[in-house]
Amino acid sequence: MPQRTRRAMTAEDLYRFELISEPHISPNGEAAVYALHRVDRKTERKYSNLWLVPTRRGRPRPFTQGDQSDQRPRFSPDGSLVAFLSNRADEKQPQIFLIPLEGGEARQLTHVSGSIEAFEWSPDGKRLVIQLRKKDAEEAEREKDEEKKRLGIVSRRITRVFFKLDGVGFLPQERWHLWTVEISDGKARTLTSGDVYDEWAPAWSPDGKEIVFCSNRSADPDLDPDADDLFVVSLKSHSTRRIATPVGPKGSPRFSPDGKWIAYYGHEGKGQAWRQTRLWIVPAVARGKAVCLTEEFDFNVSPSTIADMGALPQVPPTWSRDGKRIFFQVAHHGGTTLKSVEVNPTPKVSEVITGPGAVGAFGFDRDEKTLLYFHGDLRDPGQVWVRDMASGRSRALTNVNARLLGLIDLGETEEVWFEGKSHNELQGWILTPPGFDRRRKYPSILEIHGGPMTQYGQLFMHEFYYLAAQGYVVYYSNPRGSQGYGEAHTKAIWNAWGTVDYEDLMAWVDLVEKRPYVDKKRMGVTGGSYGGYMTNWIIGHTHRFQAAVTQRCVSNFISMYGSSDFNWTFQHELGDRPPWEALEDYWRQSPIAHIGKATTPTLVIHNEDDHRCEIEQGEQVFVALKRLGVPTEMVRFPGEPHGLSRTGRTDRRIVRLKAISGWFDRHLKPDGR
Repeated sequence: MPQRTRRAMTAEDLYRFELISEPHISPNGEAAVYALHRVDRKTERKYSNLWLVPTRRGRPRPFTQGDQSDQRPRFSPDGSLVAFLSNRADEKQPQIFLIPLEGGEARQLTHVSGSIEAFEWSPDGKRLVIQLRKKDAEEAEREKDEEKKRLGIVSRRITRVFFKLDGVGFLPQERWHLWTVEISDGKARTLTSGDVYDEWAPAWSPDGKEIVFCSNRSADPDLDPDADDLFVVSLKSHSTRRIATPVGPKGSPRFSPDGKWIAYYGHEGKGQAWRQTRLWIVPAVARGKAVCLTEEFDFNVSPSTIADMGALPQVPPTWSRDGKRIFFQVAHHGGTTLKSVEVNPTPKVSEVITGPGAVGAFGFDRDEKTLLYFHGDLRDPGQVWVRDMASGRSRALTNVNARLLGLIDLGETEEVWFEGKSHNELQGWILTPPGFDRRRKYPSILEIHGGPMTQYGQLFMHEFYYLAAQGYVVYYSNPRGSQGYGEAHTKAIWNAWGTVDYEDLMAWVDLVEKRPYVDKKRMGVTGGSYGGYMTNWIIGHTHRFQAAVTQRCVSNFISMYGSSDFNWTFQHELGDRPPWEALEDYWRQSPIAHIGKATTPTLVIHNEDDHRCEIEQGEQVFVALKRLGVPTEMVRFPGEPHGLSRTGRTDRRIVRLKAISGWFDRHLKPDGR
């Protein structure tokens, strides 16, 4: 029979993909549970249900059903129950539910009013610890009164510096605190309280008598945001003790199996986000200094590889049963691997899961014979995998989206290592269109990632495949300022945005335009957030591109000071002084200072609820280009935060994609080819 011709990726395929998140293995290693996410095209609602899959033989099957959001499943220590977060009882108020592994009706455990960020079973399975931020009393009162609800908020009184968060909006007065919830009757008890400090990332001690957590107890945490510490609270007395650690941001603390040590992620120093996140251990009771187990290794203990089909979570340090090793993720050279390190005076790092792609959530069964993990790559948004630790053999337990991907020609991606102008080593990727003909000349699009402290690489990017399907060569790289290539690579643009990062990007363009199939007279550039910043910088410094699309951009560091949800802390990256003390640093690194030289037709895309890069940043670019007579238009998305391209409403994501391709078609395909 003739082979079926595969089609190209479409923007509407966003409705067809189903995405896996948060796989969790049963204590006996015989089953795994995960959340499967889908979009309802008619209502534009996003739903997720839980699925079960045997780890040895058998197919995945639905575990929960219905049009709601069931997520974050966690097996109880004895494996008989699964706790999960769901909005099935109230669309706007998720609660924790319990469901027997054998099936049956889910039982609502919590009846809280507020946001649940994290929860974890106690070792004996009798209770949960949860991280909860209650609703403000004023908001709770308004929701109970129909007339007050109709009138809405009258005013907001702001007292703290960090008063909003992208994707959340204005923050409540209430803070994140820790509670315990009894499994038997759902009774909730407070462990911590207060109106100044937050507590986060709780984890149980092995004996279930204590909980370790993170908190910033400085005089004003908003003005000293990297002053994080570890604390341990007693469930019996509610007394709290501080664990001495080096100054700097930290998170994800976990007790060792014998309770003598606490592992955590962090780095030393304040306002130095260019530093590698590292793995540390510190004595839990006795006095002693914290020890960095990855100090000698110049890699970033992080999952951060960019995708637009679901983000990778950072899994807390995972101790081996005997307490001699710790497992953790590392973002390095465009991928996310799983490594382990020996807990001894001369730490030795070993590879666990390597190869092209990225490791997301992972965990072991009780006997540490079976490893369950999420893995995605350039050709697949991600599946649940299982590895037999004795043999080292892995196999996929799921095959989500296989039928859809079997219909689509994704084109081909080539990985390229090249040398920058400073004789620095750089990595990039070139995606050629479906049905690629090496004898043709193609228009091209340079994609620039956000951050900048993250990396492009070996994960599925629907946007790239969509643009390639429109007949473009799509290419992307990790210039200096990105993570994944060592501290020096990341630090290179500290107080020097638009310098060596621009140099690296132009070296990449120089290389790609020499490919015989690339038409250097039809080159486009686009990016979002920091990528939008660089797009703005590029059009003010070169005329080699025939079209540009700047998205959710940074354009003016002076006006951005205090208007972003990151607030004043952007000054760390600009010389660590406020603009009234260092106006020249802010203006020198602002693309709007150089916009007068722009001639490139530029589309401005921005989201009206973007609190990371407020929409005035995009408006400045649009107005400036209009005044300069440069062809420009603006597309605005109401109700969308900074992350529209990854998490936004699907119809808006589709309109965004078509706006991008339409702009490039208009300026790079005058003959329609």
